[in-house]
Amino acid sequence: MKKTLQTQVLILGGGITGTGLARDLALRGVRCVLVEQKDVNAGASGANHGLLHSGARYVSNDRTSATECYTEGKILKRLASHCIEDSGGLFVAVAGDDEKYVSDFPHLCSLCDIPVQTLDIKDAREMEPALSKKLIAAFQVKDASIDPFKLSMENISQAQDLGCHLLRHTKVIGFIQDKKRIKTTRLMNMLTGKAFFIEAEQVVNATGAWAGVVADIAGVSIDILYSKGSLLVTHNRITTRVINRLRPSSNADILVPGGTVSVLGTTSVRINTLDNIHPTIEEMDFIVGEAAAMIPVLETTRYIRAYAGVRPLVGSKSATDDRHVSRGYALLNHTEDGLDNFVTITGGKLTTYRLMAEKTADLICRRLGVLRPCLTRTEPLPSARAAKWTKPGLAPKLWETHHEPEDFLVCECEMVPKSVVDSLITAIHKQNGQPDLKAIGLRSRIGKGACQGTFCGLRLAAYLYDRGELGSDQGLTALREFLNERWRGVRPLLWDAPLIQAELQEALYCGLFNLEL
Repeated sequence: MKKTLQTQVLILGGGITGTGLARDLALRGVRCVLVEQKDVNAGASGANHGLLHSGARYVSNDRTSATECYTEGKILKRLASHCIEDSGGLFVAVAGDDEKYVSDFPHLCSLCDIPVQTLDIKDAREMEPALSKKLIAAFQVKDASIDPFKLSMENISQAQDLGCHLLRHTKVIGFIQDKKRIKTTRLMNMLTGKAFFIEAEQVVNATGAWAGVVADIAGVSIDILYSKGSLLVTHNRITTRVINRLRPSSNADILVPGGTVSVLGTTSVRINTLDNIHPTIEEMDFIVGEAAAMIPVLETTRYIRAYAGVRPLVGSKSATDDRHVSRGYALLNHTEDGLDNFVTITGGKLTTYRLMAEKTADLICRRLGVLRPCLTRTEPLPSARAAKWTKPGLAPKLWETHHEPEDFLVCECEMVPKSVVDSLITAIHKQNGQPDLKAIGLRSRIGKGACQGTFCGLRLAAYLYDRGELGSDQGLTALREFLNERWRGVRPLLWDAPLIQAELQEALYCGLFNLEL
């Protein structure tokens, strides 16, 4: 008989919702285990634009989401300020945009109690010189940017400190049910192929876009559709503030600054499967062409990467336009489906993750008979040392003032030194994980600079060999996986400098090292 672990709550999914829920439950004294098929933030939580919404984007078509975003944004700015760059934001309209929507915008914001300030066109262009000369209106709102990687890492870090167990690279392969309850969850370690079991009083499905897949394993059907969103990363920071196109939520209408770069997007493309999610050349051409109407320099800007994530939208699959499906969250208790200890939480926004976790924890605690209140609304999110290296521009500042002569740079683009890699290796071991290129890249800026892993990938693999973390041909496999992931983001951008860079990478790895990518 295989070993069976026991816990009060089993959380499936290591994105921002799952890690936020783990922290909430741990703060209430509830024992929980979180399992993730890949790694923390490997899904949509790590593939968004990092926008902390003011709520103004949804005032015309989803007032509930608009109000939730504004309220939760204020809470996060107060309790997780170290994860946030409070840049502020602008909504701008250009010639040809719907002037009725422009005139209605302040009133729509007021209906949701969202602060908005009308700006003179001249003042807006002085604040953000990159804006188009064809501006016809501008409004200032409370948008900000947030680091989703740091946010998730710090949530799970505190949860672990309070007793939560994290199992990475662990996949759900079955549920054993008895008398309207999930008695045992069957899981498999994706690295070893070994199966094991967990008995939990409550099981929470927080797998994001995969919520329907996991629910199906439990014999439950969820009306969920998949909306792919693709984004672009610029080589440098274009604006100081978040820039939104002043129109109902649409494609290619947001530019979010984050550290030393900006993220431009997004699209909304209906897809039927979660396999092979990637940005396309057609999407990139459309995003650049459309967004250039409000920021002309985007037509000639160098882009270093594209990426895509999937929004899980709960609603009618027959909807003709995904933009019309609510961005609100769905908390499903599945009692009517014949399961009394199974819950699904999906949909929502990065901005509303804490609220989603609170409502889910409230439901779980009622079932468990736990009376302790939610603390995430009042308790600051502690800063975890191992989570700080995702912040753009941090490593160069520390390198300039604190580096030792022997502390060589592993990544020159983002100036990530050996000492940072050492600290991340320690943190990954603490999470019962095996350090490799992808895990370290997820927790740092390695591979995210202009070379997209061309030089730092090889250095990191060599250093992991020196540390004894990799052996035999593990490094070649890990390096191939790391570079192929970066290649997925470069492939849609093969013009100008990125094309030259891609040819250099091919010559280096395929020609010199005979490593097929």
